[in-house]
Amino acid sequence: MTDAAELRRRTQELLAAQPPATTGRLDFLRARFDAGLAWVHYPEGLGGLGAPRSLQAVVDAELEAAGAPDNDPRRIGIGLGMAAPTILQYGTEEQRRRFLRPLWTGEEVWCQLFSEPGAGSDLAALGTRAVRADGDGWVVDGQKVWTSSAHAARWAILIARTDPDVPKHRGITYFVCDMTDPGVEVRPLRQITGEAEFNEVFLTGVRIPDSHRLGETGDGWRVAQTTLNNERVAIGGMRLPREGGMIGPVARTWRERPELRTHDLHQRLLGLWVEAEVARLAGERLRQQLVAGQPGPEGAGMKLGFARLNQQISGLEVELLGAEGLLYDDWTMRRPELVDFTGREAGYRYLRSKGNSIEGGTSEVLLNIVAERVLGLPAEPRTDKDVAWKDLAR
Repeated sequence: MTDAAELRRRTQELLAAQPPATTGRLDFLRARFDAGLAWVHYPEGLGGLGAPRSLQAVVDAELEAAGAPDNDPRRIGIGLGMAAPTILQYGTEEQRRRFLRPLWTGEEVWCQLFSEPGAGSDLAALGTRAVRADGDGWVVDGQKVWTSSAHAARWAILIARTDPDVPKHRGITYFVCDMTDPGVEVRPLRQITGEAEFNEVFLTGVRIPDSHRLGETGDGWRVAQTTLNNERVAIGGMRLPREGGMIGPVARTWRERPELRTHDLHQRLLGLWVEAEVARLAGERLRQQLVAGQPGPEGAGMKLGFARLNQQISGLEVELLGAEGLLYDDWTMRRPELVDFTGREAGYRYLRSKGNSIEGGTSEVLLNIVAERVLGLPAEPRTDKDVAWKDLAR
């Protein structure tokens, strides 16, 4: 069995064969993947060694000490946190070998085509259709919305309705969609901050080969749960240093600007600092639980706390700065690939945090998940559970 000492030996061999100072970034990342040191808990040949997940920290520490490049995980977070675990669990061997390596190295960016204008919180009511085409494939028509990084993505994870004659949860199939294919149109969605980090995606006669289907036909809802559980863990369980995330700028301002301090603001800052530290430690505990298996509904609770805390912290920061906190006059149209919460002004952080309770599952939906799947409370009545999708009121 691979242990910490063996991983250190393999890491040192990688560093000796591919010195970070003289090896190109992409070449190093490819070599790291091929050595099984990308995500050590994955199977051999797929970037891992079948080792315990907890030992990833051993590899990461050795590489960081040597100044080795990382794969810019924030930029490719959807691929790493959502697409990869779904492909690993439900993909064929051919799909795993085709997609996982360039996904991990960042050569191919991924996005998520789930939400729709008429099926946001009620995702299972989605209306994008995939019908069998002549030969071995599907033709997809529909619209998706709130798609992060679609303007930079090569691939997308996509769920579409393949059977309208059964209840909504049972007629969905999960696909991998090539974002460069004819019929895929990406349009920017300008947000309250002025930038267009999100997109709406129109699919018109997009042909997807059946070899790009993940899981069985009609089993897409079950496959999607793997994606969604991992998404919530990725958002709510981000690894942060102490005073990392949005609490950092507020604490720094407090220390550097004593003239802004009041007793009331001090008490509120202390309370939020404690909550941020509790959230950080809870995230560490959640990652430890992942060592033992797949993420469960606990990730919903973490994501809920992350959204509420970010919004409260950003509100406190604006209040602390007074009139200065209201200054936000850069409405330049940007198309960022990732969100910069800490590198912008307080006004930006305040506005952007409003989306935290929507993205990755609305807080209202996540409260239901926590109530039913974590606390074991009775499920709310669902009158459409046994009604065919085509008969639902829309």
